[in-house]
Amino acid sequence: MALPAKWASRLKRKKLLTKKQPQEVYGPIELQHNMQNNRSKRYRAANDLVEQGRKYPLSDALSVLKKMPPTKFDQTVTVSMRLGVDPKQSDQMVRGTCPLPHGSGKNVRVLVFATGAAATAAQEAGAEFVGFEDLLKKVQGGFADFDVAIATPAAMTEVRKLGKVLGPRGLMPNPKTGTVSDDTAKAVLEVKAGRVEFKLDKNGNIAVPVGKFSFSEAQLLDNGRAVIEAVTKSRPATAKGIFVESVTIAATMLPGIPVDASPFLKN
Repeated sequence: MALPAKWASRLKRKKLLTKKQPQEVYGPIELQHNMQNNRSKRYRAANDLVEQGRKYPLSDALSVLKKMPPTKFDQTVTVSMRLGVDPKQSDQMVRGTCPLPHGSGKNVRVLVFATGAAATAAQEAGAEFVGFEDLLKKVQGGFADFDVAIATPAAMTEVRKLGKVLGPRGLMPNPKTGTVSDDTAKAVLEVKAGRVEFKLDKNGNIAVPVGKFSFSEAQLLDNGRAVIEAVTKSRPATAKGIFVESVTIAATMLPGIPVDASPFLKN
């Protein structure tokens, strides 16, 4: 069985496949075996803790995760979901926000496009960057040291012109995610408190950070449950069949742990 050219090139760079070795010698099982051997000792030790073929209750998955060897930095813990929708269909788009009960553990840098009282309220709420015309020019010029952009409805007339700059980074303010609002103080406080956004990607997947590896199991459980429930409640009316096909939880440098999503599904 021949490998795709991209996979073969990657294997050659990692010295798992040489020019003298025919690509046909690697089938799916052999490829997985060789890539697994190329993982770090930490990763392989962590992977040994995961029972293959089992879907864990969320609480059990977190128990396994916390037993895995830590890294020198505080890893981000992410819930990834494979959804049974067609991302090419606009009426099957899944998008929304979810407040995390225990926050995300990340210092969120907020930029607000506003003037007058709305700008003052945003500054008092803790936004790092507040302004209008000056910020429009700054962002257009390549400024990107912020994590969330918020705008008032009046400011959106000009902010929309930044679509090519903010759009690809997922930073364009949107009423559906609460980032277009006249109540800028409330929007800033919600983002700072740990509200996260989720959006279906072109492959039908959603990945949402639910905290840090240093969080307790109870904190990660509450945050993870909140995210899964928020996504399942966002099921489009036109979606047919199984909505949530799979759920996995993982830390940045560790293997994913399959999660049993059935307790969260009503349909």
